[in-house]
Amino acid sequence: MAGASSQGGMKAALILIGKRFASSLLTLLLVSVTIFIIAQLLPGDAAQEALGQSATADQVAALRHEMGLDRPAHVRYVSWLTGMVTGDPGQSMVANMPVAEVISTRLPNSLLLAALTALVAIPVALSIGIGSAMNRGGRIDRALNIVTLSMVAVPEFLVATIAVLIFSVKLRWLPSIAMASNDMDWGDYLRGVAMPILTLCVIVVAQMARMTRAAVIDQMDRPYVEMAVLKGVAPVRVVLKHIMPNAIAPIVNAMALSLSYLLGGAVIVETIFNYPGLASLMVNAVTSRDMPLLQACAMIFCAAYLILMLIADVTAILANPRLRAQ
Repeated sequence: MAGASSQGGMKAALILIGKRFASSLLTLLLVSVTIFIIAQLLPGDAAQEALGQSATADQVAALRHEMGLDRPAHVRYVSWLTGMVTGDPGQSMVANMPVAEVISTRLPNSLLLAALTALVAIPVALSIGIGSAMNRGGRIDRALNIVTLSMVAVPEFLVATIAVLIFSVKLRWLPSIAMASNDMDWGDYLRGVAMPILTLCVIVVAQMARMTRAAVIDQMDRPYVEMAVLKGVAPVRVVLKHIMPNAIAPIVNAMALSLSYLLGGAVIVETIFNYPGLASLMVNAVTSRDMPLLQACAMIFCAAYLILMLIADVTAILANPRLRAQ
């Protein structure tokens, strides 16, 4: 009976995961349509931007034809989507080189910055959230709540500006502009990206810590926790062994949202510190009306978000048997 129950639970988990995967693919398809439509609604085009204001109408029309901008919208969408699926998102209209090649020079920088930030932020956020929940209503909890609320309320550009004033201008410990190149050793690289990581951590830690606190507190009032306490189980063991498996779903979702922000939402941070990442590349694509590059960057950000949320859902399903029974 136990084996049959286990097999049934695993089958239910696989079905649920398959549904989430299919839903993610459908969402990504709808997102691709939305991205394409919004990109087409932007004023101006790459031909006009490339030739400048002094170009004649005939010159602009000829370049538009060469770039394929005069084709019907649905033809351009199908061609672009087919290229995205096959790994060929097209040609950059401004750089005059494959979009994949342009992105390949920036994507590793964004991934590394996100990984380093997550490596610092996740342990700190979990420690703050769990510690605040275990001291609910106490001085530590109130102090941490004030700190995290303040961190959430402060916008990214203000955090970055304050960090520059303190660590670059006043103390002169860190450079005000992020320095990242392939020929740098790890020490110089970490010093060069310390300011963006610090700024992103301030934003991400506060969000994850508050979500962790809320998830842990939600489980602390459950009967199974009271039973474990009555049996004399240590508070730390109660949290780690009994509460965390049941609170894992909202915590992992909070982490996934924060990590997706690190990859795609750090536009302001990358722009302020002149970091050569994918977000700043997308800003440049908007400025130059480079639609293939803009659309490819947007699709990468959306795909990364959906993949992270799918991973969060799968983790929550596998970690919590109750979700498989829903």
